[in-house]
Amino acid sequence: MYQLENGWVQSVKQVPSPNYDLRPENIEISLLVIHGISLPPGIFDNEFVEEFFTNQLDHTKDPYFEQLINLKVSSHLYIKRSGEIIQFVSLDHRAWHAGLSEYNGRSNCNDFSIGIELEGTENIKYTNQQYMSLIELSKCCIHNYSKLTIDRIVGHSKISPGRKTDPGMLFDWQYFLNNLALKF
Repeated sequence: MYQLENGWVQSVKQVPSPNYDLRPENIEISLLVIHGISLPPGIFDNEFVEEFFTNQLDHTKDPYFEQLINLKVSSHLYIKRSGEIIQFVSLDHRAWHAGLSEYNGRSNCNDFSIGIELEGTENIKYTNQQYMSLIELSKCCIHNYSKLTIDRIVGHSKISPGRKTDPGMLFDWQYFLNNLALKF
């Protein structure tokens, strides 16, 4: 199982993002949000997501990037198609991944959630390597944050309905949750 040190997952690539801030006082992590992203959409195996989350994206490299100018976003973790994990923000800090959001009557999900991005799109299946990495990361998060449970893992679409649809219909929730449950 992965180990945490000051909110940083040990033995994964760390690429610190400036796009974070402190969580509000007395707020415990109690939600894990799964996202899907690729830049440009449907194009994989490049460094554009890492560059985007660290404000280094060259907006002239693709016409799609023009709409991302001045956006400051991040996720705690990103899982590439190969299963490689990259961490951008300490889990103890607030990453800027959820945007306008609500879960069980609580707004501003960034305050109390961990965001994990999967490299992909809604119309392409995620890889087995991504599921394996996601399962291990989820296990680590649940083990380290007592308010986080298997039933408090959701897609971005659940907390931002009508605005977001990721990780998409091809994300295999049953496979993911069944295999995660086997780890406990």
